[in-house]
Amino acid sequence: MSAMTLIAIAGLFAKEPTFECDWSVIDRADVAWLITATIFVLMMTPGLSFFYGGMVGAKNVISTMLQSFIAMGIICVMWMAFGFSLAFGDDIGGIIGDPTTFLMLENVGAEVYTAPTGNIVGGATIPLALFCLFQMKFAIITPSLITGSFAERVRFSGYLFFMIFFFIVIYCPLAHMTWHPDGLFLKWGVVDFAGGIVVHASSGVAALAGAIFLGRRTTKKSEPANIPFVLLGAAMLWLGWFGFNAGSSLHADGMAVKAFLNTTVASGTAMMTWIFFDCLRGRKPSAMGASVGCVVGLVAITPSAAYVTVGQATFISFVIAICCNIAVYWREKKTNVDDALDVFPTHGTGGILGTVLTGIFIQEGLISGTSEGVVVFLYHILAVVIVFIYTFVVSYFGYWLIDKMIPMRVSHESEVVGLDFSQHDEHYGLAHVGEREIAEYEEHIKSKG
Repeated sequence: MSAMTLIAIAGLFAKEPTFECDWSVIDRADVAWLITATIFVLMMTPGLSFFYGGMVGAKNVISTMLQSFIAMGIICVMWMAFGFSLAFGDDIGGIIGDPTTFLMLENVGAEVYTAPTGNIVGGATIPLALFCLFQMKFAIITPSLITGSFAERVRFSGYLFFMIFFFIVIYCPLAHMTWHPDGLFLKWGVVDFAGGIVVHASSGVAALAGAIFLGRRTTKKSEPANIPFVLLGAAMLWLGWFGFNAGSSLHADGMAVKAFLNTTVASGTAMMTWIFFDCLRGRKPSAMGASVGCVVGLVAITPSAAYVTVGQATFISFVIAICCNIAVYWREKKTNVDDALDVFPTHGTGGILGTVLTGIFIQEGLISGTSEGVVVFLYHILAVVIVFIYTFVVSYFGYWLIDKMIPMRVSHESEVVGLDFSQHDEHYGLAHVGEREIAEYEEHIKSKG
């Protein structure tokens, strides 16, 4: 019996949560804004599909886009069944949530939820069900980000199993430690407003582990199939990021406006910094560079969006854009790591540096000039180190374990003919697969019986 069948049957016996409550404690403006923000954040995953899909070769566009798009289905089901409980259920040791707290979304309705410790989970002015939906979209996009590192060579079924593994063993614990009111990192004073650690550092480091484990592509690097797709994807990500960052205030208030403003400034600053830095290094300004720079700025400001000034946001995005630009060049020219779409040099590096700079510039951080500020900054460093080591080791183990059951990497023949055809029997638009490649692929299939 499949896992989906078990989940479907279990859903028949789950208690219906109540959507009747004391609406006097619910702020309708907050509800309206969070519904809007949730829609924006979900839109980021199709945006990422276009962003990544346009960067790969024509014979891998559909497979690359599907790897992001499919997360909206599989993560949605797991989040409903047990993921929300693992991330935001009653605290167990500051590391993980009790999986039975919100099993099959039991007790997740219109009412505000108070944990046994007395702390409110998910905001005091919005229904818990709305907070659950908002956080689901973060859980969806995080494993989608990883796919860019092993693009054009990963087996689709192996990737699905790794997504499940990553979600349960890495994402949910990090979300709990960082965002649950009783989480370990939050108690340390670590600030991650919208996902510098939970989303970007974790996905970036898992991407690095995946690129190392799967090895380099055996085929020649393809030219980007559709740069307008990349521009479209970047625009969708930028728009969706307003919900991602400003929505994380959980209120329609000044903090949301501040996060909105800083997000806009950071993205624009990073885009122009990337372009000018490319020109200083002797490259031509490009649509690809503008798109990547835009997204790097969004990553950079994510952990501190509501806690820094506009000037600080400008500085943070400027510095991190240069660092990520150098990291992309260094990865390509100085290492043997085939991170196909530079997930770690952009998202991983941006999320890590953004968290470190958050520890400096937040009011309680190093910039305060107090001994307490030094402690807060050091806790940010410690959290980054823990996330890097834990995510890399556990991800690499996950790739290794799944590879023992289902080969994570496609055959050379499948890679030559392209994943669109070999994994999904589809073609992108006018993309042509030559007769020689198809014959080689079919001969490989025959040899396997």
